[in-house]
Amino acid sequence: MIRFEKKTALVTGASSGIGKAFAESLAARGANLILVASSEDKLRTLASQVKKQFKANVEIIVADLSDNKAPSKVFSAVQKAGQVADVLISNAGFGTRGQFHTLPADQEQKEIMVNVAAVVQLTHLFLPSMVMKKEGLVINVSSTAAFQPVPFMAVYGATKAFVLSFSEALWAEYRKQGIRILALCPGETDTFEAMGTEERIFGRMQSSGSVVETALRALEHGRSYAIDGKANYLMANLIRFAPRSTVAKMTAKVMRPKRL
Repeated sequence: MIRFEKKTALVTGASSGIGKAFAESLAARGANLILVASSEDKLRTLASQVKKQFKANVEIIVADLSDNKAPSKVFSAVQKAGQVADVLISNAGFGTRGQFHTLPADQEQKEIMVNVAAVVQLTHLFLPSMVMKKEGLVINVSSTAAFQPVPFMAVYGATKAFVLSFSEALWAEYRKQGIRILALCPGETDTFEAMGTEERIFGRMQSSGSVVETALRALEHGRSYAIDGKANYLMANLIRFAPRSTVAKMTAKVMRPKRL
């Protein structure tokens, strides 16, 4: 059993959705928290709630991870507080949807910075202390979108494919050094509005709490990736047997916004 008592977990994108669910679940298991997000008001509200409900020690760091310097600032803040992250959960991320040429270039760049660059930088900063202790947990939140190209969400799908590949590679590198690394691949969750659309994209929606429990069970079993929901798991794996061009065309039909 993985024990979280008196461990310190750093969670990005902690102010809502899966990040908030991770914060609550780990605090309930006895962990202390460092919560990172761009919304100070939401962070303070969550910190107050968690402290009151679970008696956990909670620190907050306000940071916009689309800024290239933000991961270093987060790491410096943790060091100045005299803390070490035993658990790193890179959950912050967002998606854009529409025909690629119509989407603002600066927004696409921010998407890459948050979904990819920040994940790599934070892992690079916090992993060395885990290697020294020969103990640690890293969860990088990917998506079922990582398993195929995603027309009309091309950048989002590509960033999540990166996170999956990156995390599985690190899992193989560090699994014999006492460090568990997991790519968490949820399907559509109850925070799908963060995609910037109110349209339902795929089938049944999973809850953030269910996604978190799936991640923690997968860590217990030493898995390299986890998909929440049987239907999501089947969809992600069945497409491997179809030609990639066919998958891309089929996905384009599903993902095409109604206005196009």
